[in-house]
Amino acid sequence: MLYDFHFGPAAQTPAARAWVLQHMQALLPNLRATTPAAQWFCTRYVAGELSWEQLRAALDAESR
Repeated sequence: MLYDFHFGPAAQTPAARAWVLQHMQALLPNLRATTPAAQWFCTRYVAGELSWEQLRAALDAESR
């Protein structure tokens, strides 16, 4: 597996990204996917289609 710089060393696989997302959502309530759009963004992050920064920007924009 090639290292993807868009994800940290602990989030290189979909399973690892799901784990990171789950733990960050437990710590930061504003990251919880409460709308269909937020759930879609989180799914795209876990699939590797969005970086963490892109996910945060999308969730921040959606919450406004």
